[in-house]
Amino acid sequence: MRWYYCGMRSGSASAGARNSPGLSELAEQVSACRRCPRLVAWREQVARERRAAFAAQEYWGRPLPGFGDPCARVLLLGLAPAAHGANRTGRMFTGDRSGDFLFAALWRCGFANQALSRDREDSLHLTGAWITAAVRCAPPANRPTPAERERCLPWSVAELKLLSEVRVVVCLGGFAWDAALLLMRALSEPDAVPLRPRPRFAHGAELERGRYRLLGCYHPSQQNTFTGRLTESMIDAVLVRARGLADTSR
Repeated sequence: MRWYYCGMRSGSASAGARNSPGLSELAEQVSACRRCPRLVAWREQVARERRAAFAAQEYWGRPLPGFGDPCARVLLLGLAPAAHGANRTGRMFTGDRSGDFLFAALWRCGFANQALSRDREDSLHLTGAWITAAVRCAPPANRPTPAERERCLPWSVAELKLLSEVRVVVCLGGFAWDAALLLMRALSEPDAVPLRPRPRFAHGAELERGRYRLLGCYHPSQQNTFTGRLTESMIDAVLVRARGLADTSR
């Protein structure tokens, strides 16, 4: 199996970034972003009021930078941080049941060194993968608007340009799929996505654009995992496919 891992650990939200000046600088800029007044107000309100179970904890309460292996060939693109998950812990998909489901799958498929992700200072590190989101702030009712997604797009463009080895983008849900289509257009790929017909999201969908391959996967939300819409075998199949595509891409 051919991999392009730099040997860099990603235990904290910016540990991988610390090994790459460009990613480190980007993480600092993302964390200070205040472009969306509605999201700023909500993320900070949640951080002040807190959930009773986490009342003694200090919430992150800021936008979330991506994290992982700076030489990743696979990028996982989520929806947005959860109010009492990543908005609390300061690391994408960390601290809620969606993350528990996702990191267990990443561990089974060889992308993570452990199946659990508790906080940004634990011993988790990723190999060959980078995790980020279409929107970097926790949104009310977990529903960012298309306008908020578009205001976050420049962060994703800058991030993917720095992650020069990425060849596969796993889109966790339809919102992330649409964000990835916008990202491909913003990067001016040779096969820029046409406005019509717009490629539709589906679990297992594949779309090739320039040097990137997009893969669709249902989001690991409790609504999907508790109802059986997304099972362990289903997400594992997508991740194995992503790994295979990354391994054979130029």
